[in-house]
Amino acid sequence: FQAEDGIRDVERSRGLGDVYKRQDVDSENKTKLRTGFTTGSCATAASKACILAIQNQKIIENVDIILPKRSRLEIEIDSCEFTTNSAKCSVIKDGGDDPDVTHGAAIFVNIELTDVIGEIEIDGGEGVGRVTKPGLGLEIGSAAINPTPKKMILENVKEIGEELLEKNGIRVVVSVPKGKELGPKTDNPRIGIMGGISILGTSGIVIPYSTASFAAAIRQQISVVNTMNDDNVVLTTGGRSEDFARKIIDLPDHSFIQMGDFSGYTIKQCAKQELKKAYVAGFIGKLAKMAAGVKQTHVKGGKVDMKFLSELAKRCNAGEDTISKILGANTARNVQEIIIEDKIDGFFDEVTKEACIQMRQHSEEKIPVEVILFDFDGTVLSRDKKE
Repeated sequence: FQAEDGIRDVERSRGLGDVYKRQDVDSENKTKLRTGFTTGSCATAASKACILAIQNQKIIENVDIILPKRSRLEIEIDSCEFTTNSAKCSVIKDGGDDPDVTHGAAIFVNIELTDVIGEIEIDGGEGVGRVTKPGLGLEIGSAAINPTPKKMILENVKEIGEELLEKNGIRVVVSVPKGKELGPKTDNPRIGIMGGISILGTSGIVIPYSTASFAAAIRQQISVVNTMNDDNVVLTTGGRSEDFARKIIDLPDHSFIQMGDFSGYTIKQCAKQELKKAYVAGFIGKLAKMAAGVKQTHVKGGKVDMKFLSELAKRCNAGEDTISKILGANTARNVQEIIIEDKIDGFFDEVTKEACIQMRQHSEEKIPVEVILFDFDGTVLSRDKKE
């Protein structure tokens, strides 16, 4: 996925003083993870390098840029060409230790001086996607350059380009040569950004595995569903469950949202944006956690509660031997195998029923929910809904 704002934006400012140098960050498990910078920061740095190259008529090797929260970030310029009234510079995107398909991509900026004095125009070129659906905060047909990167480019260009703007206008075109190839590997096509990647960033810095960024992506995808006047959404725990859900639920592509481990948060957002129904689809592991009332189902949030599952089995008149095996099971998948082997009727229905009740409660009873439990081959083990 593209690890940035709106598409998987993994950035948060940490108030890092006057100049933000590259550094390691402790994650929850104390592993050292390297921070990076966003495509928005890349485009901003390349823009600033272009202005400096035109003004000074020399190759620019690095620049420091102002970030949205007023700290500064030093970035190396990968290539720099210039004439008296134009320049082309590039920066290599560095996502740090975040899983990011744009890591290593070259972000280019072409700047030309124009006759429109004082005006700065920003547009996307090759490999920058175009907006085709509402709900993204960008005009349909415009380049997928988010508001914060645009503001960063404007601010940083104005900081050093006052003299140029007194006699000229400035046209900024951002391009990503590999963007058309990378775009389909992100969530962009799903939310209506076609033909390339987005130029993104809310803080300019990429913090690996940011929870806040994933939440931002979920909010934006729900907003797209809402603004397309669709009122049903399919929430899945991952790509595989989404593939299975698509086979049995006929909804537009943008209505399928991978919520990952953020089930409680996602259903609240669906209710907040007043959707009419949410399908929740997944496998036994995540749904068992949802059924037990867990809002954040990542493995770090705790193991599957085997005692809880054993109680569900008791409701289905499971024998002591089955209960003992469930209590000693390693995984929820193991429990599924035990239930099937011991022929415990109704167990999977109890899982979906409880998951449905919990998801409805997380939504404050504001949105109907239908929960679908798949086995690992895509067969529906149970469906339950609550209006």
